[in-house]
Amino acid sequence: MQALSSAEIFLFEGFRLDRRGLFRQGESADLAPVEIGSRALEVLRALVERPGDLLSRHEIIAAAWPGMVVDDNNLTIQIASLRRVLDRDGVQGGIQTIPGRGYRFVAPVTRVEPSVRPPRPAPRLSIVVLPFANIGSDPNFVRCITEDLTSDLSRLPDMFVISRNTASAYRDKLADTWRIGRELGVRYMLDGSVRRSGDQVRVSAQLIDAETDAHLWAERFDCDTGDPFTLQNEITGRIANLLGIELIAAEAARPTDNPDAFDYVLGARAAALKPASRVIHAQRIGMLEYALALDPRSAEAQSLLADALAHRVLDRLTDAAAADMARAVTLVDRALAASPRSPTAHLAKGIVLRAFDRCEEAIPECETALAINPNSAGALDNLADCKLLTGSLEDAITLAQQAIRLSPRDPRIGYFYIRIGHTHLLQSCPDKAIPWLERARGAVPEIPFVHALLASAHGLKGDIGRATVELAKARRLSADNRWSSIAHWKAVGYFGVPKVRTLMEATYIAGLRKAGMPDE
Repeated sequence: MQALSSAEIFLFEGFRLDRRGLFRQGESADLAPVEIGSRALEVLRALVERPGDLLSRHEIIAAAWPGMVVDDNNLTIQIASLRRVLDRDGVQGGIQTIPGRGYRFVAPVTRVEPSVRPPRPAPRLSIVVLPFANIGSDPNFVRCITEDLTSDLSRLPDMFVISRNTASAYRDKLADTWRIGRELGVRYMLDGSVRRSGDQVRVSAQLIDAETDAHLWAERFDCDTGDPFTLQNEITGRIANLLGIELIAAEAARPTDNPDAFDYVLGARAAALKPASRVIHAQRIGMLEYALALDPRSAEAQSLLADALAHRVLDRLTDAAAADMARAVTLVDRALAASPRSPTAHLAKGIVLRAFDRCEEAIPECETALAINPNSAGALDNLADCKLLTGSLEDAITLAQQAIRLSPRDPRIGYFYIRIGHTHLLQSCPDKAIPWLERARGAVPEIPFVHALLASAHGLKGDIGRATVELAKARRLSADNRWSSIAHWKAVGYFGVPKVRTLMEATYIAGLRKAGMPDE
């Protein structure tokens, strides 16, 4: 059924005709769509727009087939199609034939004018979570999925989310995306369903552009029922993370003639979705500098720029580490002073402290970011890194695995793999470390530390050929030539607490020696 162009609504004899098509009203006042062709809809619109008036066959054909030469028999066919729908129990349903002259719509018609109030512009990151459809599942579980998604999405930076109470008004009502977006003032809608079969639960979700009705993203999650609360948290957390990524990408792709500070923030966040490299770091930092030039007090831009500068240092992809870190400290302190409850600012502070090798101080900052936004995969990853360097190896693996489960398509997933591979290497398990490090290499191939870890792991296994190749890649990608010798690495590297330094000597350094890295 093709949507009509007019926004007007016509009510008659238990039917509703609007821009979406024709609907029949049931006993419970619900609307059910009527399957009928687009030409028949245009013929009906021409008639109901002028109820009581006699319209000639020529007038109706001109309205339903504009600019086309059409045989009169086509109109007869469409009138017959309409009568099969509108006539009830042998009673004529509104369309009267005037032999030799044309047709008249005789049923009373109520015309509902669309709102003349101009719609307010929808915020750029704005969404409504519609009540999920229940297909044989526990109604409370389905309701909680919808409510938790609303809460989780509201924790994402700069996200405008319609309250669950308002969204619940659209439960079981027939409404198109254009109408919902216009009425609620949002750009996006999340719709879905929960289906249960035995011990399996399937949650399907789809992201829709409310302005164009385009389906931007769809995902399906299949899980065992198990603990319903754990299942609920995992599903909503994964959807929230995936949606955060999709919405940033969608918004950053929208054309903008005169970008403001927030446009540059969106562009920087979209750049962070790409594998880290010197070019990507430069793009991200440049956009955030533009954002701050337009809005020097933006705590979000300050936090993200501090994060970007510190990550460039941690990735060993800068030639000005000291200057980057000095700027990052100033920025993150300003951001926290202006927005002390910002999870972005606390995470940035944790990353800055980690880049200064102050992991014990970084841990509470990451934990604060997680307390505010439990679905922050970035906070989990940075916390895992700090736990590794402070000697809590099993905690590091657990946190990294949690980040992977929570955000399996995260753009920084290569770092999650690094934490697990690095930890297995420190535990003298190169066979376990190598698969994780190979995944990391595929995700972030320009990070030199990945190749150094692989060189060490292959060296410990005795595969000197592969170890040599990976060490050469680490040296080529490094900005400070730290893998030229063991002595140089020790002078510029950070080993963590004494327990971790002992493990690094016995595993990582030992493997690099076997890969051909000299002591001096």
